[in-house]
Amino acid sequence: MTHTGNPFGQVLVALITPMTADGEVDWPSVEKHMDRVISDGADGIVVTGTTGETSTLTDPEKLRLVEVGKDVAAGRAKIITGGGSNETAHAIELYKASEKAGADGIMIVTPYYNKPTQSGILTHFRLVADATDLPVILYDIPGRTGVPIKYETILRLAKHPNILAVKDAKGDFSEVSRVLNQTDLMYFSGDDSNVLPHLAIGATGLIGVTANITSAPYRTIVDAVNRGDLATATAEHKRLEPLVRAAMTHVPGTVSAKYILHGLGRIDSPRVRLPLVGPEEWEAAAIEDELALVKDIPGADFSDFRPDRNAAAGGALPKVHGTTR
Repeated sequence: MTHTGNPFGQVLVALITPMTADGEVDWPSVEKHMDRVISDGADGIVVTGTTGETSTLTDPEKLRLVEVGKDVAAGRAKIITGGGSNETAHAIELYKASEKAGADGIMIVTPYYNKPTQSGILTHFRLVADATDLPVILYDIPGRTGVPIKYETILRLAKHPNILAVKDAKGDFSEVSRVLNQTDLMYFSGDDSNVLPHLAIGATGLIGVTANITSAPYRTIVDAVNRGDLATATAEHKRLEPLVRAAMTHVPGTVSAKYILHGLGRIDSPRVRLPLVGPEEWEAAAIEDELALVKDIPGADFSDFRPDRNAAAGGALPKVHGTTR
């Protein structure tokens, strides 16, 4: 299927998966959190991605997150299913099932651990994209997968009618510019600190972790860039900087986002699944020091912030394990 325009939106949240203290998905909190980020200005949600702890979610949980997202969004935002698998056959089946569950698009991560050649990466992405009519975002994050999607491979993948975008967590801006110049691919910033630089060279939007805490400033930045108002976008970028630093520099973004959201009273537990664990004392203190610098950010009022280091400590072993591929 050939897709026209932008079927994803511009402000996309890399959604956390709220869990109970014993590590089970907290479905009422999932619904509440989804509604909050959409109301704050997100026009897309990526469920079951890295931030959503995809590697320790079961396939039934992943599919239910798509279904719940569609119900909560009710047409207000797109629901993109993230993650994938380092086994091509499993990835194909998972994305087929996600399409049936109602996903509006899919985000395919580079196969991890196997360290395939660029030929293997090309074949993996093509076969998955062939298996669905949904629009595809390629997720280029070599820091987690061990291998990048090289420039030449991206150019070849851009010829596939379903592959429309790249989520860039590689941070090579010269390469992004080259691809934008030579293809019709859209780019989404996959690094919260680089959202404005990405947009400034022609990226379409962002898929952000910090947007779990508040998506409103990202809406402001994107809308300002769209109308050519760099001054407004830069001012909002500067205001966001300490919050981004709190969420993204001391512990994995999933861990810090849950710690912060719990302290704000928006989720009932900050628990993550093992092998992720909550912040240690010094990490929690560093996060809190950064938050003390946050001022005048819409949707991020820390005047009544109540962090709970004990609730966040350790990690959970759920009753049913996820998949390792």
